[in-house]
Amino acid sequence: MYDDFDRCYRAVQSKDGRFDGWFVTTVLTTGIYCRPSCPARPPRARNVRFLPTAAAAQGAGFRACKRCRPDASPGSPEWNVRTDAVARAMRLIADGTVDREGVTGLATRVGYTTRQLERLLQAEVGANPLAMARAQRTQTARMLIETTDMPFGDVAFAAGFASIRQFNDTVRAACASTPTELRLQARTPRRAGTTTGAGFMSVKLAVRRPFAYEGLFGHLAASGIPGVEEFRDGAYRRTMRLPSGNAVVSLRPHPDHVRCDLMLDDVRDLSTAIARTRRLLDLDADPEAVVDHLGADQHLAAVVAKAPGQRLPGTVDAEELAVRVVLGQQVSVKAARTHARRLVEAYGSPIDDVEGGLTHVFPDSTQLADIDPALMAFPKSRQRTLVGLVRGLLDGFVSLGPGSDWNTAREQLLALPGIGPWTTEVIAMRGLGDPDAFPASDLGVLSAAKQLDLPFDARALVAHSSRWRPWRAYATQHLWTALDHDVNVWPPKETS
Repeated sequence: MYDDFDRCYRAVQSKDGRFDGWFVTTVLTTGIYCRPSCPARPPRARNVRFLPTAAAAQGAGFRACKRCRPDASPGSPEWNVRTDAVARAMRLIADGTVDREGVTGLATRVGYTTRQLERLLQAEVGANPLAMARAQRTQTARMLIETTDMPFGDVAFAAGFASIRQFNDTVRAACASTPTELRLQARTPRRAGTTTGAGFMSVKLAVRRPFAYEGLFGHLAASGIPGVEEFRDGAYRRTMRLPSGNAVVSLRPHPDHVRCDLMLDDVRDLSTAIARTRRLLDLDADPEAVVDHLGADQHLAAVVAKAPGQRLPGTVDAEELAVRVVLGQQVSVKAARTHARRLVEAYGSPIDDVEGGLTHVFPDSTQLADIDPALMAFPKSRQRTLVGLVRGLLDGFVSLGPGSDWNTAREQLLALPGIGPWTTEVIAMRGLGDPDAFPASDLGVLSAAKQLDLPFDARALVAHSSRWRPWRAYATQHLWTALDHDVNVWPPKETS
């Protein structure tokens, strides 16, 4: 989009927040870059250049605007609607792959040589992988500086910097202020108790409006596994496994943001935890594009207008989601929760939760390698499916994660015994975030389709759904919200 100067400049003139994260505005006369919705007076067109990312702007020598804080805007929705190498690389960078495995590890995961991947990213996003990772570290550091009382040494460590000097130099170059100055200039007062320990922090996660969070949070709460997830004190809470330890995240939705409280075993996991939480809540979506497209269908127009801005209920771990979907084949939500609870209690990692009732982290494929069939109180055919999925994940035959190619993952899943289109599409939708995934045979989808005078035969509905592409997953979410079901109730009627 940043190549369309006239469209971008119109967005800047109107201070349109819908375009925050799509591009940044660089001002040649001041050396500053801003988000499109910056409240400052729009610069003259001849003094403006548009770049795709904050990393590209920083690489070109521009400093972040202290007023609109472009490095804190929502992420670009573009990387979540594409499955090409650049999009997969961007999702992996957000997940912290460069910091953990280097550029070589990133390139290997995407299936390119390091040089090929660097050329692709430079051409499309204006920065190489190291610059993108550096910009992400800077964003994390600024967030911690301005919203917590953490000592700067701990901030540098948590943000992923190799040294205090590198931290100071990078923040000063990117923000035109020292860490001390940023903390003093922070305009929003820090919330009492923002840092109650080395691993606790509270942040606001930015969203694009409209944000219809009831269906999203209702779905997560209704399908939550006891011990792994719960509703408590107005928040959805859950455990998650991270590269350097475990974490508990507590999430409270608001119309324009989500309050995120994190308790981390290791603060180095902060950026990854935030990235995975954003994927869980689909916070980098482009709701206006979805509303405009789906609202044009007369059958969906009413449900779209009733609750615009639906998000896809995602996951913090695609492998976990895949196991849960298999457990939920042909059973109710309540039965699926029961099966998952037994699995968690037998194989999950125990965790201490001083703030609530969470007890375990969901087991990974290694922990499920020798699963006891006696614990699987469901048909033998589904037992074979679960064992086959776990083996596929262990030996690498099935690859699920931020850098996965959605269509390749579908082929790998469909090759496993007992996994058909419904299972595959739900995993693609909720586990991988494919915005065009469509579980047409889902009973809830078909029931809602009948209510809305849509075809309620799966094959006919697939044919009709072609007009919803590339947003069929969001059409699915809108269809689910048409039902009288607990997944649409927030706050939930009962605690988990």
